[in-house]
Amino acid sequence: MNFCRDCLTDTQDQAARCPACGSPRLVRHPEANSLSIAHVDCDAFYATIEKRDDPALADKPVIVGGGKRGVVSAACYVARTYGIRSAMPMFEAKRRCPNAIVVRPNMAKYVQVGRQVRKAMFALTPLVEPLSIDEAFLDLTGTERLHGMKAAKVLAHFAGKVERDFGITVSIGLSANKFLAKIASDLDKPRGFAVLGQTEAVAFLASKPVGFIFGVGAVNANKLAADGFHTIADLQRADERDLMRRYGEEGARLWRLARGVDSRTVDPERDTKSISAETTFEQDISEFRPLEQHLWDLTERVSARLKANALAGSTVTLKLKSADFKIRTRARTLGSATQLATRIFAAGRDLLTHEVGTTRYRLIGIGVSHLEDTVGDDFADLIDRRAAEAEHAVDRLRSKFGRDAVVKGLAFDDNQVASSDKASVSSTPAKSSRR
Repeated sequence: MNFCRDCLTDTQDQAARCPACGSPRLVRHPEANSLSIAHVDCDAFYATIEKRDDPALADKPVIVGGGKRGVVSAACYVARTYGIRSAMPMFEAKRRCPNAIVVRPNMAKYVQVGRQVRKAMFALTPLVEPLSIDEAFLDLTGTERLHGMKAAKVLAHFAGKVERDFGITVSIGLSANKFLAKIASDLDKPRGFAVLGQTEAVAFLASKPVGFIFGVGAVNANKLAADGFHTIADLQRADERDLMRRYGEEGARLWRLARGVDSRTVDPERDTKSISAETTFEQDISEFRPLEQHLWDLTERVSARLKANALAGSTVTLKLKSADFKIRTRARTLGSATQLATRIFAAGRDLLTHEVGTTRYRLIGIGVSHLEDTVGDDFADLIDRRAAEAEHAVDRLRSKFGRDAVVKGLAFDDNQVASSDKASVSSTPAKSSRR
């Protein structure tokens, strides 16, 4: 199968460019007609959205994150040429690229775009399995009659639609199963479209290190290396029964994936396990008040993401990392699921009170798990309708005029969380500021 990714015109094997539109972006693969499992990944998602919304950033190295002791949430492809990657400490990223432009994350905006892309995916097939805000597996098996074209062309058309309608780009991997599709989507970034067929999988995988297989982290890779398995080719030569004897069911999984065999289906019911946010401080903190203030800011972010995804959760988890890098987690199960910032914060704040003393912390985080779908008002409306209505009213104002349109101040005593909202509502949308 040979075709142009831009105009979908069929092409000849020897063609260097599309005869119809002149594009060099051609798809050539003998198995492309028969493959229907795809992995779609938005390119440098957060950073691309920021560049879309501020054309002055177009050719600049952009990092989404914040604080000298924070971490990189996302880096554009220009920034990546300096060796900057997600989760890298911010001070290291700035050392590698001093002229990088750092933009504070705007999760509400990213979630909105992510939902737009997700909706476009569901127009292709009901079998969409989200992995995160910016990536998903799709199964287009049996959709040829619906779309009037093979899955490969449907996906190429989708990529163009996302670029035109939402101003971002995606990379697509097409293969026979999820494992190979995920690998393929990384082969041609950004604006990529790669096909990895089942017949070529064994040869393609052979030279890769064992850590190339998902789920094989550094510890497991070292264990496999100690047993003589350094590359995937070593696993391909191994006997399945020997691998099972050594590693149990994990051995059978490694044997299958080393051969490009993956029986997992694309599961549209796959649940998000939790939603969380965390921040690393410029300087270590031991005092309750500043920790509490950071906790409130993180709680609002988590609440916004829950609301944007129509989710509510019943377990709140506080995360703290001390100056010596030891991690503490404390959890509390609520009486009912919630997406309200006030309820999440109340639980997190109470957990925090028991952890503050002489310990200095470099990081704090809050998360909500045991999630379930919710439509309309939060479940907490049944407990405290007035508080829920007030919070949703604030959300609507911020959605219309920006986050700074309503500034909340919280007054506390030893027994309860009392909200004393100080609202400043502008008649024009508030301007966002980058720090």
